[in-house]
Amino acid sequence: SGSSFTEVDVEDEEEDPQEKEAEIREQEEGEKSGGVVAERRRHKHRHFKWTPNFSDVYQSVETSEPGNDGWAVKEGLVSVTPLKANFMHVQGLQGELKLSLQPHLQKPKIYAYVNYEDAYTHPIIIEALSSALPSEKYTLVDSADELPSPQLPFLQITSYETIPFGYLSEHPTTSLACSFIIRKALIRKHYLAHTVHSYLAKHADSELKDHVPLTIDFEVDYAEFLDEALVEAYELHEVFARNGGKAPSDREWWILKPSMSDRGHGIRLFSIESELHEIFQQWEQDLSDSEEEDEEPEASEGAFQSSHTKDEVATQPETQYVGAKKCSDGIITSQLRHFIAQPYIPPLLLPEYQNRKFHIRTYVLCVGALRVYVYQKMLALFAAVPYQAPGTSHVQLEDDGYLETGSGIIDMRPHLTNTCLQTTAADPLSANDSSDPKVLPLKLLNASALTPSTITSIHAQVFNTVSHVFRAAAAQPTTFQPLPNAFEIFGVDWLVDPDLRVHLLEFNAYPDFAQSGESGKRVVEELWRGALEIVLNGDGEGAEGFFGDLGGEGRSKLVEKETKGGEERWGMKKVLDLDMGRR
Repeated sequence: SGSSFTEVDVEDEEEDPQEKEAEIREQEEGEKSGGVVAERRRHKHRHFKWTPNFSDVYQSVETSEPGNDGWAVKEGLVSVTPLKANFMHVQGLQGELKLSLQPHLQKPKIYAYVNYEDAYTHPIIIEALSSALPSEKYTLVDSADELPSPQLPFLQITSYETIPFGYLSEHPTTSLACSFIIRKALIRKHYLAHTVHSYLAKHADSELKDHVPLTIDFEVDYAEFLDEALVEAYELHEVFARNGGKAPSDREWWILKPSMSDRGHGIRLFSIESELHEIFQQWEQDLSDSEEEDEEPEASEGAFQSSHTKDEVATQPETQYVGAKKCSDGIITSQLRHFIAQPYIPPLLLPEYQNRKFHIRTYVLCVGALRVYVYQKMLALFAAVPYQAPGTSHVQLEDDGYLETGSGIIDMRPHLTNTCLQTTAADPLSANDSSDPKVLPLKLLNASALTPSTITSIHAQVFNTVSHVFRAAAAQPTTFQPLPNAFEIFGVDWLVDPDLRVHLLEFNAYPDFAQSGESGKRVVEELWRGALEIVLNGDGEGAEGFFGDLGGEGRSKLVEKETKGGEERWGMKKVLDLDMGRR
């Protein structure tokens, strides 16, 4: 015991400190064990070296209770002693001292670029963002150039064409956009047919076989090549053979759809081969007539990849529907090369709503790679006039632009439920529907055929089918590539048949929310609030918000109950949580 310094001879001053320390420890260990050690050398000069004596330390550790610093070190543990400061004598300081968090510990603030280019939807998104986050937690900007640093959280909700996907890929952890880059497996009708067909080839028992109609896809540039395009369409040739010699009302009818068009463009009915030929010939004739009247340049190759462009509209003939607004309905077959044909499915008719055909619009939220949610508040979109079965819905109004075939002029109004083809000036569906009558929330329909149990069954069929469709798409890596730093809302359309079976019609990217009108506006508002709640604040089922904890407190509680046992939250039903390995 005693001092930790020992006098040494001058000549010992150059000794290696590490060797000297090892020698001292050997001596200490020898003394502790009672062994014989060499006699310590005496020092002639008063030079000192650090020679601690650990005997007292060893002894104190052996005799002390567990928990002190020496015991912790001996046991190979780490001892942490808190430091306490007393500020009671600091002038002007009273009470608890509160330190502000360092910037890297603060909850992040995001920068949001919102430019949806839709006067109906844009303010809805702005309001939904303010509902999901406190105002101090986000700042609206006009572009990525306004970011103080590219490492800051950046949310982009804008049109597909203006999303900087390069920036998105360069900043996968700090940037989030409202669309995936590649999702053709869903939004192109012929790709969707291929996606489902490939999935059923490996999963023959999948529910998709009962909820996705048989689909024949073919490619044709001009009407003169239609026969060649249909060489392998065996199902169609069998239908043509069965329909030969029958009256139109007794035939099996099919529906033709351009794969890359929307808003009801180019949808036609046919039952025999001559009618199909006449459809394509009429399109080419309409285009020729239009080009003679309008010298505007034609749309460039690929102009039909998304919503119709100005050039596209300029080169298409307009078809006017009785009691509805004009809607560009012609197509250019040389640019819309891909078509699908499906059996015509008779619809469920509701006498309370004048037996008008309707389809169901469902919104589906996809987040990252890959969580899928179905928004449970669905819409019913009605046709402009009461339903007439194919083969009976013929009119003799050639000046109204309906398709003239060997069966007469086919009136498409009873069969098309797209609101693009309608106006609010049309007759209301019922006495209670005085404004915007063609779009109504499904649960609010007052129809005897739509009981609560029926609505529940429709929901269940939609949930299961959406889940299986996305599983099928996930198996198509070349045509479906969800990004971990993106989300997207799809509009999915369904038809209910008289047996109450739900049939998938199509997926729509960037759905036209404005078609919901005033009667369905609340549905769209709550959809976006729920979507941004899940994307930014998490879904309450283990999935966190993309940017982490932003301080949002879920203020837009659209559904009061929390998620328990798969119950809805914010009106969203999670139907798929699939790890696709994308980070």
